[in-house]
Amino acid sequence: IILILLPLSVSADDRLAPGKPLFPNSTIVSDGGAFTLGFFSPSNSSIPAGLYLGIWYNDVPELTTVWVANRETPATNTTTLMLSLTNTPNLVLSDGDVGGRAVWMTTNVATVLGSSPPVAVLLNNGNLVIRSSNGTTLWQSFDHPTDTFLPGMKLRIQYNKPGTSDRLVSWKGPGDPSPGSFSYGGDPITFLQVILWDGERRVSRSGPWTGYLVKSERRYQQANASADIIIYLAVVDSDEEIYITYSLSDGAPHTRYVLTYFGEYLVQSWNSKTSTWLVLGKWPSPECNRYGYCGAYGYCDETAAPTPTCKCFDGFKPANTVEWTNGRFSAGCRRKEPLQGCTDGFLALPRMKSPDRFSIVGGGTSTFEECAAECNRNCSCVAYAYANLGSGRSRGDVTRCLVWSGDLVDTGKIGEELGSDTLNVRLVGVDATSSGKGTKRNVMKIVLPVLGSSFLVFVCISLAWLKLKGKLAIPLRDNPYLLTTVWCLLLYCVLRLQIIEPTQSRAKKHLGELMIGLTDIHCKRCDGNGQYSSYFLHCKLNEVQLLSAVKPLNMTKSA
Repeated sequence: IILILLPLSVSADDRLAPGKPLFPNSTIVSDGGAFTLGFFSPSNSSIPAGLYLGIWYNDVPELTTVWVANRETPATNTTTLMLSLTNTPNLVLSDGDVGGRAVWMTTNVATVLGSSPPVAVLLNNGNLVIRSSNGTTLWQSFDHPTDTFLPGMKLRIQYNKPGTSDRLVSWKGPGDPSPGSFSYGGDPITFLQVILWDGERRVSRSGPWTGYLVKSERRYQQANASADIIIYLAVVDSDEEIYITYSLSDGAPHTRYVLTYFGEYLVQSWNSKTSTWLVLGKWPSPECNRYGYCGAYGYCDETAAPTPTCKCFDGFKPANTVEWTNGRFSAGCRRKEPLQGCTDGFLALPRMKSPDRFSIVGGGTSTFEECAAECNRNCSCVAYAYANLGSGRSRGDVTRCLVWSGDLVDTGKIGEELGSDTLNVRLVGVDATSSGKGTKRNVMKIVLPVLGSSFLVFVCISLAWLKLKGKLAIPLRDNPYLLTTVWCLLLYCVLRLQIIEPTQSRAKKHLGELMIGLTDIHCKRCDGNGQYSSYFLHCKLNEVQLLSAVKPLNMTKSA
């Protein structure tokens, strides 16, 4: 981007006063010399087609604007253009003589009574403020961001203005400061998450706020730099508003967040040795972090090495295996077994970014047990997540209970990072009485007994096979002790499974059917002449005993 400046004369002051306007050939520099307020033209032509009032870094050779006042209405009459402060007090940008057309002016300026005139001051953090004579801030540019988020600025939701939020809005193009299609800010519906939009379409989304107040971002190391850059992100929650702000570590160079016209939210830092803006990070990144990229019931595993990728929840499988294998994940995942209803429990998945499309229940005062119960008694509820947001506000909303009744969309695994949730997903094979506690230990309770019992069945099959091949030295028919041992092993399989939770009935059913089949084979071999010998009757008797033990397991569903 080439930004053309008019010949400038720098004001010795950092402020405007009524009766002392700012003209296109002059600028105002902040007291510390970090920022400049003036006029610029984003054009590659030596003759500017229109001028904009903006703020940019004063000590960065590459002109980089951080705020534009009249981004929708460029001034064309540059000969009479001026910025003036009135006694009302308002900043007015006009392109004519006194009383001429107003190109831009401040709005929502607070009024105070006082005999002394107000002043407009450019602060060294890049904030242009209107102050009363007693120092009260009546208006500030930080409340009206454009495409850049600076240290000390707020991105907020105001409780007293439901449905509104601060948003960064991108430029339309590389030489066009007018509002583009991309925007970034808090979700106006829930206030709990931050979203990157392309128009009305969601491009990427953060996880819902989990109550952290200060979050130390990762350290950034510039090449040939003596110290790391640390960004401290803070979430401030009060009776009137909730907002995000950030600060930098001591000695850090100019660092900013900026929303580009091509839809990326970047962290940039100025490198004075190379005279370039270095990109320290960008969002969305990785690719699977884009909104809904992994489809329903799929999640972006950002902890996977070497490359983050899409995975299915435990108990789910790809809805389209071919597409999933070829790296197309939009079809998402589906359950391996359908839910049975409210009898199914919940599997706890820690360190997750919770899905979108949630509902908030509990009125902000529920406990974890109440949150779990709220979802458990609603058979259409497929997941829930709970967080304690702290007790900093007098209005009493100190907890957060989120529930989901539809598909789980835009989920991620983000590891130990602050802001992660424990997502509890309703799943077949988890005890409903242990909702919220069904971790991998629940799976082990199923796997270990089944593996142990399967081993015993394998031993039984091996003995039967050896008998059929004539390799068993002692015939089973002539050795009632060995035969009793085999039957005891089979019955032990059933009895061992009897003590497993009822929700594992499918495992018991399949193993029961296997043992019945084994018994049939064994008994049909009892009498080679096809006659009903006393031993055959003994065999059938044992089969009946085995059936009586297995049948209740197979009838669990119908019961």
